[in-house]
Amino acid sequence: MKPSLIKFPIVFTIASTLALLSIVSAEDWPNWRGPNRNGVSDEESWRVDWPTTGPPIQWKANVGTGFSSVVVSKGRAFTVGNRDNTDTVFCLEADSGKVLWQHSYESPLNDKFFEGGPTATPTVDGERVFTLSQAGDLFCFAVTTGDILWSKNIANEADVRAPGWGFGGSPVVHDDKLLLAVGEAGTAVDKTTGELLWSSDDKDAGYATPHLLKHDGNWLMLVASGKYFHAVDVDTGQERWRHKWLTRFGCNAADPIVVAQTVFISSGYNRGSALLRFTAGEPEEVWKTKEYQNQFSSSVLLDGYLYGVDGDTTGERTLKCIELKTGEVQWSHEGFGSGALIAAGKRLIILSETGELVIADASPVAFRQVTRGSVLEGKCWTAPTLANGRVYCRSADGEVACVDLRP
Repeated sequence: MKPSLIKFPIVFTIASTLALLSIVSAEDWPNWRGPNRNGVSDEESWRVDWPTTGPPIQWKANVGTGFSSVVVSKGRAFTVGNRDNTDTVFCLEADSGKVLWQHSYESPLNDKFFEGGPTATPTVDGERVFTLSQAGDLFCFAVTTGDILWSKNIANEADVRAPGWGFGGSPVVHDDKLLLAVGEAGTAVDKTTGELLWSSDDKDAGYATPHLLKHDGNWLMLVASGKYFHAVDVDTGQERWRHKWLTRFGCNAADPIVVAQTVFISSGYNRGSALLRFTAGEPEEVWKTKEYQNQFSSSVLLDGYLYGVDGDTTGERTLKCIELKTGEVQWSHEGFGSGALIAAGKRLIILSETGELVIADASPVAFRQVTRGSVLEGKCWTAPTLANGRVYCRSADGEVACVDLRP
């Protein structure tokens, strides 16, 4: 009896410690591009030693046509889809895919040159979740019940047009404000009441999500329009500077990446990329290249190197790595189409256009695949999500797959 009495507390302690470490290294993904708003997770508790049968899929669900990503907070997963010109916001149980609540409203599919459907991703902030439709329908729901706390059509209230493919930038919470890529240089509302705080000119918005940065002691919002990247004071809506960035169709859709006193921007349609350095006035270009073009899938930055999809949906597309400091291409690898990626630790988590989930080392030396396997069918342009050891993937026709990568 004595050996078993001695071993039990030791085993229990080890198991408890491992469980605690798992909890500590796991985290939610409450908004577009994750907890750090850069597509990079600090989560470590996920595995790449998949069974021979492929990635372990825990559950699947269908939420309707669209490209909204999945966000996860406190055991709940949120996304949006469209069926029969009706958008539906889904709240799913993250463990099972069971629908906890949903809300539907009329909204055009807007399938202009693509499948259509919602492209903005929900944003969870505490007990509230915010969604924005292509047509400008803005909702604030109670996370647990789905009750509408407030709603409005922000395009009508701000008196601005919707761009050709509808509003695509996801809502961003900053203090008491909800920041939106609506109007030429953004719009802000009170997150608690929905009251309009400020708006910008009635010109085409871009499709990227606003990005926050602190410069000279002030919080600014970096937001794309059809012709520029704008830096706007989040408190007043006053524009500090704009940088001209013309693209075909006015399609600036990939998110900017801010590093210290610089910002990386990129667009498709033969526009390319640039690194801008902040100055007292309009930023200056450090470098510019056409060798790296993010059409709509945003890059991730790890240890001074950018990883992302280069090329347009109608042309040649490759996964590339470039050096942020110089813009020089380090390597190029085919086979992903217009897929999307995020990163965690020193690894890339890639969802190919054909629905393959791929794990690769984030190395500037060469593309180094760790494992891959099919998780979805049909077109996949939406970035995956990593939350608490699970990867959530979504296809254009609305199929959602939860891949269980917990140890």
